[in-house]
Amino acid sequence: MEMIDLRSDTVTKPTPEMRAAMAAAEVGDDVYGDDPTVNRLQEVAAELTGKQAGLFVASGTMGNLAAVLAHCQRGDEVIVGNLSHTFLYEAGGISVLGGVHSCQLPNQPDGTLDLEQVREAIREDDPHEPVTRLICLENTQNRCGGVVLSPAYTRQVADFAHARGLSVHLDGARLFNAAAALGVPAVELTAPVDSVTFCLSKGLCAPVGSVLCGSKEFITKAQRMRKMLGGGMRQAGILAAAGLVALEKMTGRLAEDHRRARDLAQGLAALPGFHVDPPATNMVFVRMDETVRVSPEALFARVGEAGVLATGGRTFRLVCHYWIDDAAVERTVQAFRTALQA
Repeated sequence: MEMIDLRSDTVTKPTPEMRAAMAAAEVGDDVYGDDPTVNRLQEVAAELTGKQAGLFVASGTMGNLAAVLAHCQRGDEVIVGNLSHTFLYEAGGISVLGGVHSCQLPNQPDGTLDLEQVREAIREDDPHEPVTRLICLENTQNRCGGVVLSPAYTRQVADFAHARGLSVHLDGARLFNAAAALGVPAVELTAPVDSVTFCLSKGLCAPVGSVLCGSKEFITKAQRMRKMLGGGMRQAGILAAAGLVALEKMTGRLAEDHRRARDLAQGLAALPGFHVDPPATNMVFVRMDETVRVSPEALFARVGEAGVLATGGRTFRLVCHYWIDDAAVERTVQAFRTALQA
């Protein structure tokens, strides 16, 4: 039985076209800047985000960490959302490895940071306090339901920050999902910010990697940080080749994942005790009320026996991606229906 894996879009496997491109990739030593496929990937990524340069990194976490280290000195402070990936899921790297202090502000339900709260969080020029240096945003905002930040909001934050001498970094792990949901080119979401990361290994199906983009000066600093973090790869064109296919072929089909997420949400919302908000992108968040007597552990074990991989608690997330088709959506709804009746 073929398993339907809805745990995340990180579970995507490379497409046959990616595997062929990887096998045929022209390579060189990327630490010397000699890998033509990596260089091409970085150029394409910079063009798509409206930046001067790009840097291929092993993961989104590495990209975000390298970005913060390039923007900030030890003892500086970065303003982040309390539901942001950088704060919650990156092992405290900015503090442990960078000595960078974080000021966590509450993410609003729409994923934004309240600008008045940001204003109040900016430090005075006082030797007792860390120096506010950077604001980090996330688009799409995972923990807020995969919601999308608008170009207007991003521009507002960037204008606010730049007027006060601050920089803005965008964790755009699922940047192209945000662009697809809004029906705009990615550059409209990235043009105002100083740096941006996006992942190739989530909904875009590449097996490894993210790209960090910014000015040439910034990327020069970030490249040093990548080396310091052990991210200097050699014949990495084998990996970058899959990333190029991802950008050329996969970004244009993400709306299909969003449509299937809506179909999945609609089907699950009809089940007793399930409450589902309409998904903004490819993520479906389900809350089970007290009428559901099945424990989460038993529920996920039962749907697993039916060939559906899912995990969580009484509130859980299901993520649609390239390897989830219409039949998989129907099978998933039926598996949950049967599990609730067992």
